[in-house]
Amino acid sequence: MERTKPVTLGIAGGSGSGKTTVATALIDQVGADHIAVIAHDSYYKDLSHLPDTQRTQVNFDHPDSLDTSLMTEHIHSLQTGQTIAVPVYDFTIHERTAQTRTVQPRPIILVEGILILAEASLRSLCDIKIFVDIDPDVRFIRRLERDTQERGRSVESVVQQYLQTVRPMHLQFVEPSKRYADVIIPEGGYNTVAIEMVAERIRRVLAEWD
Repeated sequence: MERTKPVTLGIAGGSGSGKTTVATALIDQVGADHIAVIAHDSYYKDLSHLPDTQRTQVNFDHPDSLDTSLMTEHIHSLQTGQTIAVPVYDFTIHERTAQTRTVQPRPIILVEGILILAEASLRSLCDIKIFVDIDPDVRFIRRLERDTQERGRSVESVVQQYLQTVRPMHLQFVEPSKRYADVIIPEGGYNTVAIEMVAERIRRVLAEWD
């Protein structure tokens, strides 16, 4: 491995599996100054051209709902030492805002999202591929809490979306992508042993940069 080439870490898993918790735990152990973090969720396509009633009917768990080509371009930019402007998405109205989030290149690039390993263009950019695995009922409860508390959704709409798109898309795209993982972490952020193993691998990479 060339010392000048960042290492890209991909973290995938179902909605509510604990991907963000794992990412946060790794950042806490390794240090935020060493890691550039981008989430696939930031790259949802803007739906401002659609009426409100149609926006809620979009299948947000299908790969077509995400601007993966832009994310791929941004990862390439980070890998070559360039700063990127990550979109800021408003989940309450399903639109990209006028704001962006500046992300500087770092020795470690952490990419997180349910479809990271399902998308070949993203998967091929990852040097270390992680799948966070947890029981479906736990994932659903976490998603229900997040969407009602943070995204202004009703319980009924969350349940309907889970049955109509989230669960079918998980079975079609997310679960099969587990076979591409180098590391599978059961119990997500609570699996301190697995997180420590990955953190130690990252520390070895960073040592080569010193």
